[in-house]
Amino acid sequence: MIFAPARGAAAAALACAVAASLLAPSTAHACATCGCTLSTDAAMGYAAETGWRANLEFNYIDQSQLRHGTGAADGVPPGNELENDTINRYWTLGLAYSPNLDWNFALRIPYVNRSHTTYGEYDPDAPLPDLSASHSSSIGDARLLVTWQGLLPTHNLGVQLGIKLPTGDYGTQVKFYSGPLEGEPLDASLQPGTGSTDILVGAFYYQAISEDWDAFVSANFQAAVASKQDQPGNDFRPGNQTTLSGGLRYEANPDIVPQFQLNASYKSHDQGALADTEGSQGTVVYFSPGVTFTVAHNTQLYVFAQVPVYSNLDGYQLFPRWTATGGVSVAF
Repeated sequence: MIFAPARGAAAAALACAVAASLLAPSTAHACATCGCTLSTDAAMGYAAETGWRANLEFNYIDQSQLRHGTGAADGVPPGNELENDTINRYWTLGLAYSPNLDWNFALRIPYVNRSHTTYGEYDPDAPLPDLSASHSSSIGDARLLVTWQGLLPTHNLGVQLGIKLPTGDYGTQVKFYSGPLEGEPLDASLQPGTGSTDILVGAFYYQAISEDWDAFVSANFQAAVASKQDQPGNDFRPGNQTTLSGGLRYEANPDIVPQFQLNASYKSHDQGALADTEGSQGTVVYFSPGVTFTVAHNTQLYVFAQVPVYSNLDGYQLFPRWTATGGVSVAF
């Protein structure tokens, strides 16, 4: 994905923030909207020139707070699962190629490291059981993305079409290794992959609003169109997700570019016999400050945090108090 060659490193920093909201990575596996709505696709794929760009990114999401509706929850009703904690660590390798200023082709391959603990089904008349624990480390669902920025001669308006492939483990492949649930499979939404093929559609626009400030808006939509888990009684399909974002970047120093975003995301219920239909829908809004550092003419470092400022979740879901993203992007 390519921006017009204006402001050099500043344009690349702008690109980092734009893609940070364009197509959010599919990291919300353990609840409806608990994952990272921030994406740094531009750090690997947006650039002020044609050619190749490689990116290595790390996301950390610790879902340690139980929430219901718009607030924290002290517990769950009888018969519901009482989860304790889910820690997600994602390493994502990205490679992108821009043959000209109009087109970009990108591949993203995540590596998912996830630990999860739960008390199982809550019974108020019985002692709280020991925790059951699970851990997985494997490849997740890969993404292929195509961006076209030829709508305007300034290349600051773009549309994107992509596909998420079911390359990660899914279904019942990851199981609990300890506790009363030892040997039982994790929920389908906690597996490294969803088993679904998803269509990704996005659009963005950015504009300089002063000598030192740029602004952007973006929207994206993700929907599963097919699933490997489609047998009656053993089926699962993740809910659709829509994300809207906007943000500002301060570019007085093109080598150090502070920026912030607001990311609003809505996810519908998961579907199927293996789905947690009661605890997989929700709306969240994050405030996401970050900064991009240009450390060489072709290399950038970036770091972002996300702090939730609003959530409205169906059911009882584990939710992060904050998330963190960092990475390095190299053009060649």
